Amino acid sequence: MKKYLAGIVLIIFGIFIAFPLFSMTYYTMIRTSTPGFCATCHEIQFAYNTWKTSTHVNNSQGFVADCMDCHLPAPEDTYDFFYAKTVHGIKDVIAHFRLDEYDHEKNRQKAYASFKNKQCQKCHRNILYIPDKRGAMLAHRAVVYARPGYEKRCVDCHKNLVHNKRDLYHYKQYQDSYRGIGA
Repeated sequence: MKKYLAGIVLIIFGIFIAFPLFSMTYYTMIRTSTPGFCATCHEIQFAYNTWKTSTHVNNSQGFVADCMDCHLPAPEDTYDFFYAKTVHGIKDVIAHFRLDEYDHEKNRQKAYASFKNKQCQKCHRNILYIPDKRGAMLAHRAVVYARPGYEKRCVDCHKNLVHNKRDLYHYKQYQDSYRGIGA
């Protein structure tokens, strides 16, 4: 009888305490994972504005890659995702309350140094099939199937796609006419 009673107590605990707690945590993570939320801090406003003018927002496919897509692991890696999101959040809160100037270029370089190819390949899965661009296809093959000691990262070639100050919006469908702006 005691085991039966203990089971009922655990179920009640789960319904009235654990489930709402989990739901609030999940809701908070979702609400704080939008570009609009990131832009509420004045330090991130520059990154938000330069992201809006990039091809990660403006492209003929209509796809939008937001902050989480590039700066956090895939949500399927639940533990890594929550850990990285927490670390980024704490870092941004500390930066917000520090008195020294927020250095966008320094933070951009640190972000590029931390990027892994898997982060880019979450969205860019089919980079080995580019029918009208054989050179790009071969370059991507050298990244995806890199020989030991010759590893390259996506950001080694694609550094200037996002977070660059532009006077005009950069649309992917017009990229060939903007060759100097970013590959």
